[in-house]
Amino acid sequence: MKEESEDALVLQKYDELIAACRANHPLTEEEEKQIFSAFNIARTEHADTRRKSGELYIFHPLAVALIAVKEVGLGTIAAVCALLHDVVEDTDFTLDSIRAIFGDRVAKIVDGVTKIDKASMIAEQNEDFSSQAENYRKILLAMCDDAYVIFLKLCDRLHNMRTLGSMKDTKKLAISSETQYLYIPLAHRLGLYGIKTELDDLVMQYTNPDKYAEIAQKIRKTIGTERKLKTCFTAPIRDMLDENGFHYTIKTRVKSVYSCWKKMQNKGVSFDEIFDLYAMRIILDLPQIQGLSETEAHKIEAEECFRVYTLITNMFPPQPSRLRDWIRTPKNNGYESLHITVMSPIGRWVEVQIRTTRMDRIAEKGMAAHFLYKESHPDEPVKQSPVEEWLQQIRTSLENPNKNALDLVEEFKENLYTKEIYIFTPKGETIKLPSRSTVLDFAYAIHTELGDHCIGAKVNARVVPIGYRLHSGEQVQILTSQKTNPTEDWLQEVQTSRAKEHIKDSVRNQKKNHREDGEQKLRAFLKKSKLRFSNDRVARLKLYFNSDSDIDLYYRISTGLITEEAMNQCFHLSSQAPEFLFLNKDQSLFQNNSETGIKEKDSGGKIHTTSAFLTDSDEILEAQPAQCCKPIQGDRVIGIVTDGKIMVHRTNCPNAIHEMSTHEDRIVRTRWRPGEKIAFLTGVKITAIDRKGLLQDITRIISDEMDLNMRAITIEASEGVGRGLIMLYVHNLSDLDTLLERLRALEGVEQVLRV
Repeated sequence: MKEESEDALVLQKYDELIAACRANHPLTEEEEKQIFSAFNIARTEHADTRRKSGELYIFHPLAVALIAVKEVGLGTIAAVCALLHDVVEDTDFTLDSIRAIFGDRVAKIVDGVTKIDKASMIAEQNEDFSSQAENYRKILLAMCDDAYVIFLKLCDRLHNMRTLGSMKDTKKLAISSETQYLYIPLAHRLGLYGIKTELDDLVMQYTNPDKYAEIAQKIRKTIGTERKLKTCFTAPIRDMLDENGFHYTIKTRVKSVYSCWKKMQNKGVSFDEIFDLYAMRIILDLPQIQGLSETEAHKIEAEECFRVYTLITNMFPPQPSRLRDWIRTPKNNGYESLHITVMSPIGRWVEVQIRTTRMDRIAEKGMAAHFLYKESHPDEPVKQSPVEEWLQQIRTSLENPNKNALDLVEEFKENLYTKEIYIFTPKGETIKLPSRSTVLDFAYAIHTELGDHCIGAKVNARVVPIGYRLHSGEQVQILTSQKTNPTEDWLQEVQTSRAKEHIKDSVRNQKKNHREDGEQKLRAFLKKSKLRFSNDRVARLKLYFNSDSDIDLYYRISTGLITEEAMNQCFHLSSQAPEFLFLNKDQSLFQNNSETGIKEKDSGGKIHTTSAFLTDSDEILEAQPAQCCKPIQGDRVIGIVTDGKIMVHRTNCPNAIHEMSTHEDRIVRTRWRPGEKIAFLTGVKITAIDRKGLLQDITRIISDEMDLNMRAITIEASEGVGRGLIMLYVHNLSDLDTLLERLRALEGVEQVLRV
């Protein structure tokens, strides 16, 4: 009976998928046959498999296909590939069979989303090796050939996160960290904001569930305020739009749990101080632009959006600092919209987003909207999208054989959230660069030769050095000298991967030219020292001087960066500088040790301890609190095996997220040992209006009211604003939260943050 009901539910989900496909565009008979064929193959191949939750495995590819079609808006190819995406990895069905039935593109996409078989990885298993990073590299390379690969990976990840509850705790944290590390930034870069927002919330549910539940409860309590806004804010805007003859749709939303938490963390404010909790979206339908050229249509769209902006700001006072014009300068993923924040009649700030139906389609579907348009209008010339330009830029970097996968993924990820600036050449041409780009980045963006010989620039007729950080709207003329060539120091002056690659290539070529001279100098030194030249001695020198290659070693010897005296020390041919030796009991007097966890004794003494943690590690390893995030009793924690120890991090610590995303095998389930009375060192940053008695009030709360011990406190005042850092010992998270709330309540205090 159960099998019959499951089969009926499978067919029901399939019918739902077909209906979603038809809603996007009418399906041809051939397209329906392809989807049905893919469904039958997936259903047959996964027939004997169930997920951790106990449900039939076929529900997963069906769900991924439905997300791709219904939520992202993709078409038949995406549905077919989603249904087949796990077949090659988990069953005996081959890629060649898929190619024979569905064609080359479907086979390439399915191959792109398939993980690399670990047994087939030919790589040195060292500390830098990561099978997860190798899979990232494979996916990203496939994405460069066909963006549908990453669209489907995001759909797959979204469904996995929605159904993560049946996994064990360490797996939940590993998958959540991987999602936060790579997939959320990718969703942001591709403009899939709906998916990004949901993934953000789902990750927070597993990495910080207590805070998620607390903020979610507070949001639910604001329903009454939302109703008031509809009456006194939304209704008058509707009347105004109707009076002026606009065709429009209005949508409202409340800020997501994760967005609220992020603002509370970044700004050091309480939930009640989040002023943009509510947002309204006005979507204009402009039938008058039908049949116009793209340039004319965009001009009318901008004019109509600004007309609505004027009408709204005449009704409600705006906050000038919150105007965001993404229409004249779209985001790098194609997003266009006009954002304003106005004061509502009930005293709450409300963000209003004004856009057209075309802009809204791009905002909702991201860059998928561009690819869908190209597929549905194959004969119409469509200009290259920003995301296609971006994919072309990263292809060269990803295919670089001299980089390991971890370095490649890190470099790729750095550029995902980067904002853009617009710089003008002397002839008035516009060059688009990532924010924080320098003169040197600009030079390499124009031409490699210009970059290689750059000595500075004239920015708005003012001479600046190569490391000057550019700002949007500046006009730049590059100054060059043929005597100048790139050096390794230049890598510190650039942001873009293009500039970094050219500098590294140039330095590498320079080093090759010094190889013969460096090798001759080394041979002469060894002969003079009565030592034989050998590969072992070269390897010893590389290790001693931290050179990553023979070329680097010979370059440094040739240019004098490695001296004969230094090589003497490497081979113990001269006496080294004396070292200080300390007895263990006195060593702490000469080092800046950081006591993170101290166990309290009745005698009042303090001893270092690791007894605060219980781990599931099979090995007997020492567990220590990580210095980067300083966990305290009550924080959700995870252990990461590092250098023979278990370093205990908060689950939302960026370093822990990175490790869990790239080295899942190092994760150890860790929890607090109950009943331990331990004080933990933590830090609090405070920003306040400078006033008499401020320091006294802070120390009174910490020492007198809460009976906490301070290790150090520093406060500096400048231009009427005081900024301080307090290092103190707390017993648990509850104590710290109470302290933060009391400090925020002090007169003049603007921001209080946990370090």
